[in-house]
Amino acid sequence: MDLFEYQARDLFEKHGVPVLPGIIADTPAEARAAAESIGGVTVIKAQVKIGGRGKAGGVKVAKTADEAEQHAQSILGLDIKGHVVKRVMVAAGADIAEEYYFSVLLDRANRNYLALCSFEGGVEIEQLAEERPDALARVAVDPGRGIDLEVAREIATAAKFPADLVDTVAPVFVSLYDVFVKEDATLVEVNPLVKTGSGAIVALDGKVSIDENAEFRQPHHAELADSDSADPLEAKAKQYDLNYVKLDGEVGVIGNGAGLVMSTLDVVAYAGEAHGNVKPANFLDIGGGASAEVMAAGLDVILGDPQVKSVFVNVFGGITACDAVANGIVKALEILGDSATKPLVVRLDGNNVDEGRRILAAANHPLVTLATSMDDGADKAAALAAK
Repeated sequence: MDLFEYQARDLFEKHGVPVLPGIIADTPAEARAAAESIGGVTVIKAQVKIGGRGKAGGVKVAKTADEAEQHAQSILGLDIKGHVVKRVMVAAGADIAEEYYFSVLLDRANRNYLALCSFEGGVEIEQLAEERPDALARVAVDPGRGIDLEVAREIATAAKFPADLVDTVAPVFVSLYDVFVKEDATLVEVNPLVKTGSGAIVALDGKVSIDENAEFRQPHHAELADSDSADPLEAKAKQYDLNYVKLDGEVGVIGNGAGLVMSTLDVVAYAGEAHGNVKPANFLDIGGGASAEVMAAGLDVILGDPQVKSVFVNVFGGITACDAVANGIVKALEILGDSATKPLVVRLDGNNVDEGRRILAAANHPLVTLATSMDDGADKAAALAAK
């Protein structure tokens, strides 16, 4: 889950990372009050989970409370790359002398952590990495050791910080790593990390992504969820504890196992090219236990998507045999009753497949069509969606 900047700022402050005062505001009047409370020059910053806010007019400097109110008026409601601004942060202005970059992230490819750091911050880091890769240090971080002061100094040196600055920025790197580990983050980024005119190091902007798999030990993270912008179907699936991702298509997909579902998406997309270019509408993995309740929950979520015109249930019977899956589908349709109105194409294979197909054939539900293979099922589901 990606956090808003103000949420990242609050986590930074919690773990001892130096930050400037910041107050959120949902109205121009609140922005004015925040500016008055902070005093002096303030910066009005759009709170959206997307880059390029400044270029889009989402970051403005205010010298007075009146200006803060005016800027908030122009920023609230602004559309920034498809993200509508509903909240701003009023932050204290900074006397910036120099700008740096620092991040630590989960490096899945190498099963490790990775620190990225540059003496040159405040720019698009992707552009810097492409045009001047030597200006961006990449330092592997051993999860067993983490970033202590010694490692932090090594990172600063690799990033070409002057010797007199290494000991100044190193403790901040350690604190940022604390945020990364203690909050179960997959990314902690500061751009820019600045040195002020007085020589202080301050995290001026922050980006944090937290691992939702760690919710069981981070209960306070539930408060950070952006319920206003969350897709209602994804929120509903989360309540059912289903692995669901909304896509922009017409064929609902249910499978047991992430690999099988991913393959099904590809097969549906390919089959859809022959039927008006219809596409898969979602990723939904119901896991190994395809009980009636789990199947009903999955169908309930998918059938609630107005874009869905048909559903392809693609299940390989393993630990859960195909007859149990078939009974689950039959009972799920009974549970859903009249709310089940869209055609289902079902492909079963694997353990006890013949009995599973017999159960579905005997039920003879008007919405259910049996498929003999994955390709056959995808083609039938795409054809039904196209109708």
